Amino acid sequence: MSDRPTPERRSAYRHFLAMPTRWMDNDVYGHVNNVHFYSYFDTVVNGYLIAQGVLDPLTSAVVGLVVETKCNYFESVSFPDTLDAGLRVAHIGGSSVRYEIGLFRAGADRAAAQGHFVHVYVDSKSRRPTALSQELIAALRRIASAA
Repeated sequence: MSDRPTPERRSAYRHFLAMPTRWMDNDVYGHVNNVHFYSYFDTVVNGYLIAQGVLDPLTSAVVGLVVETKCNYFESVSFPDTLDAGLRVAHIGGSSVRYEIGLFRAGADRAAAQGHFVHVYVDSKSRRPTALSQELIAALRRIASAA
């Protein structure tokens, strides 16, 4: 019996960002190299936070640091595919958040890859964990999963 997850459906995610793959994302095997998937994850998470007005990477007193990440790959993608990065929040803690991401080919219903990021929010100067602000919690709840 396998513990390998199955690709999730697009409807499992609450927020989407379209991201074109780039020529440089392809590796010698002709598909997007695995390292770029984490960049896509980072882009959809931080893009959402910036758009919600709860993160300014240059001036925010509190920032999220990645402490855990994982990705499962179901099918290869390659330039010039456009990916729809689906985002949801699976858990909101006192100073941490688990974001879950699904990467879908444009128009596809099943994820080509899916995974998660766990951010611990820290004071940007001391790097010590700090409580999530009410504004951040409100933004996170807007894309929280129903489960």
